[in-house]
Amino acid sequence: MRPARRLRRLLPGRRRFSKWARDERPPRPPRSPRNRGLAFDVVAVLATLLLVLAGLANLAVVDGVDTAVRQAIIAGGGLVLLALFWRVRVGLLGVLGVVSYCLAVVLLAAVPVVGLSANGATRWIAVGGFTFQPSELAKVGMLLVVAGVLGSGRPAWQRFVGALVLAAVPIVLTVLQPDLSTTTLLVVVAVALLVIGRVPARFVLPVFAGAAVAAPLAVGLLRPYQVERLGSFLAGSAESPAGSGWAVAQARIALASGGPFGQAGKPLTDILERYLPERDTDLAPASLVLQFGMIAGVVVLLAAVVLVWRLAVASRTSRTAHGALLAGGLAVLFGAEVVVSVGGNLGLLPLAGVPFPLVSYGGTAVVVHLAAIGVVLGVRRDGARRVLWAAPERLRPRLVRVAALGVTGLLVTFGAFGWRLEAVQGPALMAAGQEQMTRCVRVPAPRGEITDRNGTVLATDAAGTDAGTAKIEAVPALVQPNEVDRLAGLLGRPAADVRAALDAAPDTTLSLELGDLPLAQARAFTGFAGVRVEADPRRSYPTGDLLGPLLGYTGIATEAQTQQNPTLAPGAVVGRAGLEASYDAVLRGIDGEQCYWVSPAGVPLAVGTHRDPVPGANLRTALDLPLQRRLTDSVRASLAAQHNPNAVGAAVAMDPRNGQVLAMASLPSYDNNLYGPPVDGAALQAAEAQPGHPTLEHATQVAVPPGSTFKLVVASANVVHTAIPPNQVVPTGASFTLAGHTFDNWKPMGPMDMPQAIAWSNDVYFYRLAALLGPDPIIEAAHALGVGSATGIDLPGESAGYLGTPETIAGDGGHWYGGTTVILGIGQGPLQVTPLQNARWTAAVATGQLVTPRLGLAVGTPEGGFTALPVPPPVPVPFAGSLGPIRDGMRAAVHGGTASSLSTVPLDPGAKTGTAQDGSLSGDEYDNWTSAAAPLGAPTVVMTGLVQGPGLGGNSASRIVIDGLQQYQAAPPAP
Repeated sequence: MRPARRLRRLLPGRRRFSKWARDERPPRPPRSPRNRGLAFDVVAVLATLLLVLAGLANLAVVDGVDTAVRQAIIAGGGLVLLALFWRVRVGLLGVLGVVSYCLAVVLLAAVPVVGLSANGATRWIAVGGFTFQPSELAKVGMLLVVAGVLGSGRPAWQRFVGALVLAAVPIVLTVLQPDLSTTTLLVVVAVALLVIGRVPARFVLPVFAGAAVAAPLAVGLLRPYQVERLGSFLAGSAESPAGSGWAVAQARIALASGGPFGQAGKPLTDILERYLPERDTDLAPASLVLQFGMIAGVVVLLAAVVLVWRLAVASRTSRTAHGALLAGGLAVLFGAEVVVSVGGNLGLLPLAGVPFPLVSYGGTAVVVHLAAIGVVLGVRRDGARRVLWAAPERLRPRLVRVAALGVTGLLVTFGAFGWRLEAVQGPALMAAGQEQMTRCVRVPAPRGEITDRNGTVLATDAAGTDAGTAKIEAVPALVQPNEVDRLAGLLGRPAADVRAALDAAPDTTLSLELGDLPLAQARAFTGFAGVRVEADPRRSYPTGDLLGPLLGYTGIATEAQTQQNPTLAPGAVVGRAGLEASYDAVLRGIDGEQCYWVSPAGVPLAVGTHRDPVPGANLRTALDLPLQRRLTDSVRASLAAQHNPNAVGAAVAMDPRNGQVLAMASLPSYDNNLYGPPVDGAALQAAEAQPGHPTLEHATQVAVPPGSTFKLVVASANVVHTAIPPNQVVPTGASFTLAGHTFDNWKPMGPMDMPQAIAWSNDVYFYRLAALLGPDPIIEAAHALGVGSATGIDLPGESAGYLGTPETIAGDGGHWYGGTTVILGIGQGPLQVTPLQNARWTAAVATGQLVTPRLGLAVGTPEGGFTALPVPPPVPVPFAGSLGPIRDGMRAAVHGGTASSLSTVPLDPGAKTGTAQDGSLSGDEYDNWTSAAAPLGAPTVVMTGLVQGPGLGGNSASRIVIDGLQQYQAAPPAP
């Protein structure tokens, strides 16, 4: 017997096998008007048409009108089949089932041989310009034949075995493709038919148990992409742009971005749509909501629910078991497809690759579903002709309405979840969608100016002047071909070269430099799509080497700076030294950005948003530029008189009342314009090779012995721990001997008290005083006056100097001798200080308060006003009330002592000079110091000068201080 004939014998419609058929049937009575109304299910057809139209509308937007028209033609053919099958009598279901089942099996068997492959699976057969997916036909074919077997009058075990065998053939062939999503649906349909077909539990339950045991083994049949889909669902991963976790994230973004009425036609929607993979198939529901809104999504869900219920109702109106099981099975199949598709789009179920029936793109699926709906509607139509004495209760499949109710509940839950997703997570998801399709180029902020206290510019951004230059940068993907010639003309380059550069750049390039032009000329580049003008971040320092080490310079952020401040953008220009570094956060401003909308591959598609940079604030310093010039010129003149090319000089002018640094000279120096950016490499290398370490700020970063200027500190220790009363006259002489060691005076001197010893810098007096005091009181007073610690000035890299103690010397493996204390009394030994530290203790002795030196006064803009920077308050010196004798000595030094050259300055200064031996200098060279406060009764300025070179007592450092005081008197700095 032929296989087809055997299969037909299993199906109902043959009187000898059907318990539900009647041997004798009377003629059918004429249909009543009510029956004629039931003959055509308008609600089901309208729901079907609504789903088809929704799918076509989505296709027209995401794939174009041509694709939508093609799908419409195919759907039209499916609707014709629906109409034809609606006229089919139930008695012909067996024949229809045999034909569709056999055709599906034959085609499934042919797929591995002649099929097309994608994603590691072979599922399609191509016929001309169309492709056909046999597994879609297998759904209906298996449904028809298995429903026929289960609806037959055979014994239960025969119906069960026959159903399993018939279902197993397409399931196995589909697994071999492999098409696990369709396989799963086939299994669901088969199991559903066994349940609703009233197969006894003793047959069904062992199958369920075996399936549960074998389920883990099915993982081995999964393809890598299917394993990835399952893993992404379980782990919630959304990282890989090619993964299903990422696809679900895109679906959620689309759902949240649609709003109530959709975003179709808006510019960014087309770009956002590109990030939605399978937007016409698996993720068609998400795409539909994005384009037409959440309301459209709800309408489609309601249409699906209506259709499921109409199919379920048809299962109760059929006059045959075959028709009833067919309608119930199709209701389960349709409901399962909708639930899995919607759940996958929402991320509530694994993205199983199950399209939304009638909405997702796919000609085979649309035609098969429409034809199957037509068959079921035919079953319902035929059921309206049912004879009066039939026994309908025996024809009703079980649990179909329960399944329809479950589908309805799930879809209502999914709809509520989607609505809540948009309401609660919508802003965050839309922001994520915007961010993922945005790529931005940094627009550097103009750097703020640095000025002196009078507003004179010391550092400015050259990009803000016509003297600056600018880069012409392009986004190759956005440059219009017809604009290349005009662009090349403005650049002064051959058009062929510009075109070649644009063509050679990767499609994802956001910044291709085409040229560097003067800023005035670069402003002509307007109106070009994808062309940007970016001013070069060059810093200009009008004062040159006058303030080089103090102002510092800018440059590309170093690795250490980016680690310290992760917010710095790659290639950001920051302060690298001096005030530029100290106040970088204020001066740098906030960069802007030019954004572009890009495809998932990163290719720019359109110009996006633009955010203007926020210019950096200006920094007003305490510096007085005329005083700075005078001090620097004086230091330069003093150094010019020395014969050591490595000699250095420095000077500080500071307000002792608040620590404002009025001037700070440092020589040798460098011109910080050499640092650019861009860096003038050759000139910079030549400058750094100059003797005397020109890149150091010598007033704060170079520490040398202070010599006799330290006697002010030793005298301060004596007013606290009195070893020799200040007014007591003691013999001095030419030398001092301790433990067999003799220490010479710089010249023989007679008996003196403390003020006189300070005025004449009597070494023997301070040898004796230091020996009597011991190291601890001297060190204690030195710490109180800031010796051995950084001053806290707002400059980077400040040296703390060095003040040794018996403990630190011992810790270094040395020994503190009595002679160590003796030479400490005249500022030698384990002691090194910076000029700024020296000025600080001079100010503290003159005022009784220890201040924190500051260069920064205020930040702001001339238009918006300036805000004063916070200043640490002065710290009272513990022994401030006992410093009178020391000040007397400073005044006496000017009026007849070692600093008598300062007496020409009518500011009533008090001063202290010093000459220190320095191991880094040759034998006839010294560190020459002068430190003065004026007017001594109520000081408003302290000046300290240091010059290395020959000298005894009065030296060229005094000339520096004199020049500074004269400038201060002639043009007092503005308050």
